[in-house]
Formats: sequence, C-alpha cells, structure tokens
Amino acid sequence: MRAALLYSAAGSLLLSTLTAAPDTADRTGAAERRGTAVAAARAKAAGVAFGPCPDAQDLPGSMQCGTVSVPLDYARPDGRQIELAVSRARATRKDPRDSKREAPRQGALVHNPGGPGATGLYFPLIGLLPEWKRIAAAYDLVGYAPRGVGRSAPLSCTDPKRFFTGPEQAPSHPSESYKRERVAQAKAYARGCAERAGDALRHYHSLNNARDLDVLRAALGEERLTFMGSSYGTYFGALYATLFPKHVRRMVFDSVVHPGPARIWYRNNLAQSAAFEARWADFRAWIARHHDVYGLGRTAREVLRSYERASARLAAEPAGGKVGPGQLQGAFLQAGYYDDQWPHRAHALSAYLEGDPGPLVEQAEQHPAAAAEAENSRAVYLAVECNDAPWPTDWRVWDRDNTRLARVAPFETWDNVWTNLPCAYWKAPRQRPLDVGTGPGELPPTLILAAERDAATPYDGALELRDRLAGSVLVTERDAGAHGLAGGPNACVNGHMEAYLLEGRLPGRRAECAPHAEPKPTAPDRPGPSNTSADQAREATSSAMSLRRPV
Repeated sequence: MRAALLYSAAGSLLLSTLTAAPDTADRTGAAERRGTAVAAARAKAAGVAFGPCPDAQDLPGSMQCGTVSVPLDYARPDGRQIELAVSRARATRKDPRDSKREAPRQGALVHNPGGPGATGLYFPLIGLLPEWKRIAAAYDLVGYAPRGVGRSAPLSCTDPKRFFTGPEQAPSHPSESYKRERVAQAKAYARGCAERAGDALRHYHSLNNARDLDVLRAALGEERLTFMGSSYGTYFGALYATLFPKHVRRMVFDSVVHPGPARIWYRNNLAQSAAFEARWADFRAWIARHHDVYGLGRTAREVLRSYERASARLAAEPAGGKVGPGQLQGAFLQAGYYDDQWPHRAHALSAYLEGDPGPLVEQAEQHPAAAAEAENSRAVYLAVECNDAPWPTDWRVWDRDNTRLARVAPFETWDNVWTNLPCAYWKAPRQRPLDVGTGPGELPPTLILAAERDAATPYDGALELRDRLAGSVLVTERDAGAHGLAGGPNACVNGHMEAYLLEGRLPGRRAECAPHAEPKPTAPDRPGPSNTSADQAREATSSAMSLRRPV
C-alpha cells in the first residue's frame, strides 16, 4: 500500500491510497519488444489488402478498408492473432491553393480519436472538409478501430439490450442507499467483463495499443510514423514515442492526457471532474449573457437554478418517458467538451422549461439502436483504463475523495465515479504505467495542441507532455475550452498544424493563439438531410473526431 497526495483544481488536498501494481511482467518489456518486432516484420511483408468497406453504400468511394493482424499477447507473437479494421483515403495530390500544382505525397497520416473506446474508421472522410484539404492532398488519411472496438476483436461486458436502462437519476450528493446500488452495479459490470472476455481481457491496454500502432505503421509500408492522437490518443501516442522514438517521423498531440504515471488513471479522473466544474460555469455564463434569447437567467447562478429546476421536474416525470436527470446531465456534459453545442443545449433547456420537451428529448434520449455500440465503447474504455494502472480497491477511498471533491465540483464528480468504479473490482492483472519521456535528440520534434480551459484533458497535461518529450512545441489556444483543436474553427491553430505536417516547421517553444469566436446565441432549425459530400463528411466524421469519455 502507498499513499499519494491529490489536488483538485480548487486547491483541496485529497489523500488517496492505492494498491501497488502487481509485477505481471519484467519492467523493460523485453519479450513484448521482441514480439512487436516479429509482428511488425510480418505486417510489412503482408501489407494491407485495401478494398471496399463493409458499409460502402453509405461512404464515398474514395475510402477503402482492410485489416491488419496483430498478436493478442505480444509476449507470444506466434499465439492468438486478432484483426484490426483499418480505413484509408489516398492522398488527392490536388493543391487547394493552386489547381495547377500537384501536391507532393508525404505518406500516411494515422489518426486515433481517443476514448478509450472510440473508433477512428471514419477519419479519412475528414479530407472532404475545407479545413483538411491541404493535408488530404499530401497524405493518405488512415483511420482504424483499436483492439476491442467495433470489428477489431470487439469486447462486451453485458448484454447490450440491458445497457440503456431508461430514465436515470443524477444526484450531485447521492444518498448512502444510492451509492450501495451503484457499487453493486459496478461489481456486476466488472464481473461481466471477466466472464465474457476470459483471459484475453488482460491484453486490452494502452501499451498494447502503442504496439499495435507500430504494427500498423509497418503494414502501411511506412518506415517512420506520422501520427495524430486526440485526447486519449495522445496518451498511447506518448507511449509510442517513448517505446519507438526512432520509428517516429512527425506526431501531433491534440488535447493532451496528463501522462505522469501517478496520474494514470484515478487522479486524472479527479482532475477532470474539477475542470468540468469550471467549464460548466463558462457555459452558464454564456447562457446568462444571452438571457434575451433563452430566458434562463441573467447570471450564471440564475442559469444554474433553471437547470436544477429542470432536473427536479425530470426526476418527477421523465420527458417523453425517456429523459431523466441522468440523460439531462449527460447532454450538458457534452457541451463541456464542445462549445459549438451550447446554442442547441441552451435552446433545449429553455424550450423544456417553457413546456416543449421535444428538443430536449431529441438531444438527450438514449437510442436502443445504438446500445451495442455504446456498450462496446464502454467495455473498451474500462478494459484499457482498469488494466493500465492501479486503482483504489476500497470503496471508502472513492467515497471520501469524491465526497470532498463534489463539495466544490458537483457537476461531473459522481457521474465520473460511476463510470470508472468497475476498476475498483477489476479481475484482470494491472499494468504499471510507463514513465513517458525522451531525451534530447532521441525523438523528432513533435507538436502539442491544447486549449487553456479544456475540461476533458486539463491544460497541465499539455505542459507535462511538453516537458517530457524533449524538443516538443506547445501551441495554446488561450481563454478557450473546446476539446480537440485540430482542423477546428481556429485558423491560427490550424496554420501551425499545417506548417508542421506539410513542412516540418514548428513555431517557438511555446506559441499562443487567440480564442476562436464564441458560438452565436441562436436556436437553429433542426438540420435537414445532407445533400453535399462535405455535409456527409461532417456527419460521418462526428464520431471519428469524437473525443469524449464514453458514458
């Protein structure tokens, strides 16, 4: 047992006791290194047989799909193999700034959108958007579903038909009986993961995700990897940079998970809960500035009272029989990730309080048709985070730490607990987090993108990664909190990303960009069917670029 000090964003001192990680493998991972080299050599020889995608009828013809074989256990590369689903759109070679000029091809750009548990298969469609056309001209855009996700040896921990349980409560200060109920659910989910996956469960973790990335690099015929990781993708991207620095060409880390071993993952989730409270306050202040549009209050405190009034009403009578306080909280949590959702969420809350539940039901209801995908995403999320590191195994530690934190950060704290609590009762052995870092000259210069008020991956993670990867450069979007900056609305950020990916050019060690414009306080009409390829790309890539924590 060892004690560790935890600090919330509000400055509260939290004391948490974690069990030491079992010594499940030698610290150097020599067997896994050899196994990765064997698997990469095989993948290089085999390549990827790209062809039509399984759901090709819904996708532009420019995107192709294939599979890459990787070992389930890298210490046994000749043992069981699993297939990773891969997608690609070839470089267009069309320079959008000069139609007469052919853009030189620069190889493959591989992307991971985060999660853990998110698929990147739709990423290649991002090249249809104006913000990505220069990059799509030079690079083959490559996405994939990490191990466990979608068609890539999918994990499941419970019957998806039982995953969405209907309207849910979301108490900010839960009763003891409610806590006991959620503890029982967490134990059952952890037990289900172990029973359904068996011994294979232990092999779904971030170190193997990094090894899979090297096998994918080899299969694509790339001597050195060009990679963009967003959110969780930055963490195993950092693991990759530490494990395989000589295999790196260029890397973009967008919205950075704090990579310190002591922060993976229990402390990172505490920090995230604290940061979401500040972002929730930003959202309420924005609504208050537009009281004339939404009528929810002239101050952030008044807006909070409107939200709490809606939550209480939903607890008594779920909207449409489908949306309770839990679904309301989930919808508004997403607005903490992406401020382009603020107008829609504010409009839905305003309409509900004025007697029209339609917009809220549309935005917050859980769709049974999506239950299997959502359950798979959560199963992978938990497998990776629970396997990656030690977690408190005593409920009293969770209860103490989060009761304290909820006094100053009630919005997300307990929801975050219920999401992660199966890790307290996890049946598979734990990894010991790798001490991420490279020395001068070991790794090519890398680019880090971060918003100063990002709640999902608080800004101190970007500062930490910059200090750990020698030669890396941080570009900060000041006074902004959107999660995921690459190819977004900030032209300054995009300019730095293009200069790096297309020319290898970086700004000074710490560059800054002014914030992107706040969303306009409108209540737009519900979008009709998409007619253009760009519209289709935006819809399809919304999941590819989704960086949120699965809930």
